Amino acid sequence: MSGVHESQQDVDIDLGSLFGAIWRNRMRVLLATVAGAGIAFVGASLITPKYKSESRLLIETREPAFTTGTDRAQGREQPAFDELGIASQVQLLKSADLVKQVARNMKLHELEEFDAAAKPSAVSDLLVLLGVKKSPLDLAPEDRVLKEFNEKLAVYQVEKSRVIAIEFTSKDPMLAAAIPNEMAKVYLSLQSGAKLDTNSEATRWLEPEIANLREKVREAEQKVAEYRSQSDLLPTGENSTFAVRQLNDISTELTRVRGERATAEARAEGVRAVLKSGGAPDTLSEVVGSQMIQRLKETEAQIQGQISDLSTSMLEGHPRLKGLRSQLTGIRAQIKSETQKILSSLENEAKTARLRETQLTQQLNTVKAETARAGEDEVGLKALEREATAQRQLLETYLARYREATSRTDNNSTPADARIISAAVAPTEVDFPKIIPITIVGGVAGFALSSIVILLAELFSGRALKPVGGVAATPRRRKEEAEVEPVETEAVAQEPAARKIPVNRLEPGAVKDIHAPAKSLLSGIEPDPEEDEDDEDTQPSLVDAAAFEEESDFSVAAVARHIIENNISVAVSVSPSGDSGSTATVMLARRIAEEHRKTLIIDLTGSACPTRLMAQSTHVPGITDLLVGDAAFSEIIHGDRLSSAHIIPRGNANIKRAMRGIDRLSMVIDSLSDAYDTVIVECGPAEVEGVRRLTRDQETDIILSIPDADEDEIVNLIGAFGEAGYTEIVLMTGEEGEPPRYPGRRAAA
Repeated sequence: MSGVHESQQDVDIDLGSLFGAIWRNRMRVLLATVAGAGIAFVGASLITPKYKSESRLLIETREPAFTTGTDRAQGREQPAFDELGIASQVQLLKSADLVKQVARNMKLHELEEFDAAAKPSAVSDLLVLLGVKKSPLDLAPEDRVLKEFNEKLAVYQVEKSRVIAIEFTSKDPMLAAAIPNEMAKVYLSLQSGAKLDTNSEATRWLEPEIANLREKVREAEQKVAEYRSQSDLLPTGENSTFAVRQLNDISTELTRVRGERATAEARAEGVRAVLKSGGAPDTLSEVVGSQMIQRLKETEAQIQGQISDLSTSMLEGHPRLKGLRSQLTGIRAQIKSETQKILSSLENEAKTARLRETQLTQQLNTVKAETARAGEDEVGLKALEREATAQRQLLETYLARYREATSRTDNNSTPADARIISAAVAPTEVDFPKIIPITIVGGVAGFALSSIVILLAELFSGRALKPVGGVAATPRRRKEEAEVEPVETEAVAQEPAARKIPVNRLEPGAVKDIHAPAKSLLSGIEPDPEEDEDDEDTQPSLVDAAAFEEESDFSVAAVARHIIENNISVAVSVSPSGDSGSTATVMLARRIAEEHRKTLIIDLTGSACPTRLMAQSTHVPGITDLLVGDAAFSEIIHGDRLSSAHIIPRGNANIKRAMRGIDRLSMVIDSLSDAYDTVIVECGPAEVEGVRRLTRDQETDIILSIPDADEDEIVNLIGAFGEAGYTEIVLMTGEEGEPPRYPGRRAAA
């Protein structure tokens, strides 16, 4: 079952007791605090003061003013430094070459601070002789200075910026400021020199490359010219050859001739149509435009005018009129003849245009064939031109870079990619040691150590521990409880079991009134109607109490020994005297648990006395909650606050409703007996019928817990159990050293 074998946390730390111990030893704590502060003050005062100063560099891309515009115009502006670039510059500042250069410039090897090994102490010489330490003189002076320098140097990148800080610590404040500044100068010089070396190397490399490229460009351009000449691919401007230009001209001329032919044919067809229809030819633009026809028309008009004038004064047959009419007919014949000539001219013009069109068509076909051949040759020409163009562009690029590198080298204009934004100054305050903070820390350390020692002493001695339920577990508190116990639980203190079981087994104030009997949950249980009444009238007979002669009384210890020796798994305890008897049953369960037996007590009392004595609270789930179905096994089993025993409390459910499941309670007890060595059912002042309904098993042991019980009531109760057929009835008076007032009953079978 869950929760049956779980260990119970017995004690907890009493914080009030811990802080009280510190207050009681406040003088010791104060002395330790003052001693720690004093030691820290003296130690800090004896340390040689050290000063720290720093210089800061801003890492950025810098170019000469006379080349910046050109670079931007050509799209060669360098990007800003990224995180990796800044980290690389930090490593450059820490490099051995830079540090050695600074050391040589400032002659640090002459200072004792940077070469203390040159004058070793007697202790150092002794360690070297013993082989424990290597001789520092085995290293070169420069290496010793480098080692000491790196220990005092700190170079780091300022967070979220391109700024690098150079920190240096020294005994001399002036030297602490001079070294970072010198490192910054050497760094800028190295950067500038590196750029200058780069430009010089570029110049030396570009000179032969440029000469070689010039020869290649000349050869490529010569190949292009020779190929043009051999292939008749003479350029005519704007990426056009002669053949292509000729083809374009012939195509244009052919288009023009075709247009003229069409126009001439249309004009001739128009004149022919007018003459064929007998129309007036003077309506045609070609006829009207002829000068001859215009003169003939003028003459015709004059003759018609004369005829009109003479017709008014002469007859029709007059010879003059006839002559004029004859002239008019001749002129009209001439006009017609001229019109025929114009038609013939237009037809000849159209014929000429057709011949010209035929010639141009033949010439166009010829030029097309030549252009196709030229196109094939032009593929090779373009390849040669591309090679020549590439060589020319590379040559121009090299020439530009060569001029730029030469100008930078000649003018010595190569600024470093960094600049000083904060120069180091001589510090006025000591960086280490900080006497006041160190003194404060020493005092706090003394206070903390002394407090820890006191707290550990309290914890290991057990004076700062208390039970989880709130009863102190320290010897002092146990002594105080022993003095208070007889006043609050006088009746329990007089029992012999109280002398054998420690006083802290009983919680002070848990028993309100042990003399006042309380009802049992089994009170009022009706007999099972299906159960037959006892036919036999069994009269209890007195037997000798030899089983308890070793203890010479019916104390809790004697009953516990009896249960253990006989390996009794289930026992029902009836307490006629109420809470006094229930308290003795609790002491019995704890005594059995001390013998390393798994012990469980079930509280069926009306006053919940065992629950108050053993459980953390009287409101925890218990047996009544299980019987009504409000709780499970894992929820109702709880550990005793003061022993390894377990308890099933009375519970919080309705008692009448719970007792309706009295028949299931026997099955619960049987199940628990399989998990525990001893199960004690405390019934309180129960009646025989209720116990009989609970057990069903006639072999169940009955314990009568009878301290302070009425003699007549006990005699009647023993007789009632004997008549009910119970063969095992054990008396428990809870007192030692006093003869038993009533013998133990073992009814004859």
